[in-house]
Amino acid sequence: MSGRVQGKIALVTGAARGQGRAHAVRLADEGANIIAIDICAPVRGVTYPAATPAELRETVAMVEQRDRRIVSVETDTRDFDALRAAVDSGVERLGGLDIVVANAGVCIPAEWQDVTPEIFRDTIDVNLVGTWNTVMAGAPHLVRRGGGSVILTSSVAGLKGLPFLVPYVASKHGVTGLARAFAHELAKDNVRVNSVHPTGVDTPMGVTDGPSAIELGIEHNPRIGAMFTNSLPIDVTESSDISNAVLFLASDEARHITAVALPVDAGNSQF
Repeated sequence: MSGRVQGKIALVTGAARGQGRAHAVRLADEGANIIAIDICAPVRGVTYPAATPAELRETVAMVEQRDRRIVSVETDTRDFDALRAAVDSGVERLGGLDIVVANAGVCIPAEWQDVTPEIFRDTIDVNLVGTWNTVMAGAPHLVRRGGGSVILTSSVAGLKGLPFLVPYVASKHGVTGLARAFAHELAKDNVRVNSVHPTGVDTPMGVTDGPSAIELGIEHNPRIGAMFTNSLPIDVTESSDISNAVLFLASDEARHITAVALPVDAGNSQF
């Protein structure tokens, strides 16, 4: 099967690398043109390397190699006015919008007593407020188009209370709720809204020079370490595994699927 989103236009946030890049390229493989957005700058408190303008340019090149059009903008999804201007400009240049993939996010693991107000606030602002901003900037274009698909990147942490990730869990449960609520309001306009819920993914978010906060937390509290275990015999998934789910939800194959929280988690959420 090919051309599953042929002629459609997709907005992808966090598109410079990792899951966002994989989603943009996978959708382009199947015929979509892309509006790619990434902050390409550090976020306070995040310890893994930030995405760069060079990485966003590499995403652009990968999409163009597939003979698809792409508009890229360095924009912080927390800034609604800037984000809306970027989306509106991309829509004007490409001729519409059919798919919104709100993927941008951060993770700052810490034991509960080490979470600062700044860590909590920044995680909520990027993961939850930024996702709301993305839907609010993109959904009006889908409504005017007569329908479309919105996919929000949540997490297995949006389905269960993983330890050592209090701000992340709060934000991703919020994203799950956003998807369900938006789905019912936007259904009358033939706009579908779903969330995807990965377990660990092999992306820069998992990079650390030493023991991670989660590993240190498990060392101090080993009884709950099993909550991070996948049922299938893998430690992490690949970005392409999540992109395949995003493509399915974006395509007409999922035309009657909305308000669904789709795990791509090797069974982790049920463990």
